[in-house]
Parts: sequence; C-alpha cells; structure tokens
Amino acid sequence: MNSDLQTGMTQASAAPSVQQIAIADLPGWTGDDPVGALEAFRRSCTKINRNAWATACEASRSTAPDGRSARHFFEVNFEAYQVNPGGNERGFLTGYFEPAARGSRIRAPGFEVPFYARPDDLVVSSERANATQADKRLEAMRRTSNGQLVPYYTRAEIESGALANRGLELVWLADPVDVFFIHVQGSARIELTDGSTMRLAFAAKNGHPYTSIGGVLVNRGEIPRPDVSMQSIRAWFVQNPSRVSEITDENKSFIFFRELTGRDNSLGPEGAQGIPLTPMRSLAVDRNFHLLGTPIWLAGTLPGDNGSDRPLHQLMIAQDTGSAILGAARGDVFFGPGDGAGRRAGLTQHRADFFMLLPKGATLPRWAR
Repeated sequence: MNSDLQTGMTQASAAPSVQQIAIADLPGWTGDDPVGALEAFRRSCTKINRNAWATACEASRSTAPDGRSARHFFEVNFEAYQVNPGGNERGFLTGYFEPAARGSRIRAPGFEVPFYARPDDLVVSSERANATQADKRLEAMRRTSNGQLVPYYTRAEIESGALANRGLELVWLADPVDVFFIHVQGSARIELTDGSTMRLAFAAKNGHPYTSIGGVLVNRGEIPRPDVSMQSIRAWFVQNPSRVSEITDENKSFIFFRELTGRDNSLGPEGAQGIPLTPMRSLAVDRNFHLLGTPIWLAGTLPGDNGSDRPLHQLMIAQDTGSAILGAARGDVFFGPGDGAGRRAGLTQHRADFFMLLPKGATLPRWAR
C-alpha cells in the first residue's frame, strides 16, 4: 500500500475504456519469464471468490513452474484487454517498497517516535450511518464516549499527543522522517534493540483524505516539480529539520499498523488482498476498476539499478491498493525490501501502457463495457 509521495499526477478526465487484444500481441510478451507472476497469481486465488475465475485458478495449481508452461497457462486461460485511461494519456506508474529501520519496543533515549495500533474508537465507513452529510466523504471516523461520530484526529493532532497514554504504541523509532516514510509505504521491517525483527503491516487509516507532500513542497516553491522524488523530499527534510512537521502536517491522513507474527521473514509484506507481496510482480491498483488478483501486463519503462531507465514488459498481479492509486491505468509497483528497492521505487514516475487479463468467459467490469 503506497500513498503517493509525488505530486499527484492523475489520469485524463475522460472515461476509461478497453479494447480486446490477442495475448500473443501484447508488447514484449515473449520476453518475460512469467513464473513469478504465476506463483503470485496462485496466492491470489486463495482470496478470489468469483466463479468465473475458478477454472483458471484450478489450472494454475497444476502448471509446471517454468517460463514456457507459465506463459502457455496465461495464453490458454485468459483474454487480454488494453486499458485506455481516456484522452491521449498513457497509464502512470509509481513505486513502493518495504523499508527497514532500527527500533525499540519500549520508549527509550534515541527511540521516541511511535507507531500506533488501530484505536478502538476508530469507526470504518460501513459503520458510520449516523455521520453528518458533510462528513460522509471520510473513510473512517471517531466514536465519542456519548456515541457521537466525529472526524478522527488528524496527523497533527495525533502527533501532538491525542492518542497518548492509551497503550497503542507498537514500537518506537528515532527519526520522525523515517516514521513518515514508513507511513507512506504501509509496511516495514524493524530491527529491534534485542536483535530480533518486527514486521509492521497496514491496519487502518484515520479517514482523512491523503495530501501529497511532494505537491505541498512544489506549491511552496521548495522543490521544482520535475525534481520531486522520495530522495529529493528526504533530502529537503534533512536540510530543513525544523520544518518537517510543518510539511507533513499538511497531510491529515494517518496510518495505523499491526504487528505480523508467525511469518516467514523471507516473504514480502502483506498487501490489501491479505497475502504476501512479490517483488516486481505485485501491483497496487484502484480496486474501483480492478478485482484484486487480476493479472496486469505493463509495457513502458522503469528505473534500473544504475539509475537509468530500462524497458518494462512484465506481467504483474493486482494485489494491493493505495490512497493515491486512482484510475483504471494507474499502478504502484512493489519493488521489494531494502534500500536498493527504495531508490528505484522513489524514482518511479513513469508512463506505461496497461493491459488487463481476464479469465475466458468472465464478464467485463461495468466501467469497461
């Protein structure tokens, strides 16, 4: 789950549409080894409850784990559709990753910035029928002691102590900038002071709309728009430590976390579908347009390990969502764990063509008909 750090590029305002295309005609189709996508799709099948997908999911379980067999599986069981976002625009990609940081389970000198668990007074949208009309746009609210529903505390209010002394602190870090960036990514590996590793996963949001801090810094003339990236934003914070909260408070959205226990640390963080993400195969999408578990073919470019762009012709699986991932041809690529993945993710602001693969016989989503 990634809340976009960049300046909030959006899709064209025209309605999206699709055009069927032969899978063999997908740009660069034979150049990808889709074994990783097959394995990711199998994981997604455990969460897909659609009859039209049953045949493809069953066939995936008996497909040999080699490139030729995996490619044949998708060719035989799926039909491809090019996604046209509207106007003359192509799709747009950003990236996210699983950060690592040092932390302590107890507050101690050098570890004084907390991550919070989901509070028990947070009420999700499906439970907020008593909210006023003005507040119905909020994704979550706060239930007061007398049962009234009100907007939940903002980031600024929480960081000023609104949730203090409630026992919600999961772990403490040293640097508020590290904490903010982990909020953006939605997961983290925390190396604890006792030598163990703690895995954090997204639990809930406070319900306030997301505001891109990249956009805030551009609008204030602090960073030129073409230069906005995770790296440039972090560098600005390092150079302006007294102004960190001034900027981050502009984003009222706040993330609550949960600890993942009993998990294999070789697996990726858990995405919105409730399964581990696969580096360079898991894609965050707008679930208003795509069913989680849908294979998505991407054709464009991405940053390479050396910083220069490289061609992208790759099959991804929609397994996550994000606050800034809005539109039928909008995706967020999961790059994996660590600093190298973080560098590539932070540089990703790239155009790409999107193609969704649906099982043969499946009905097109309403927006695509």
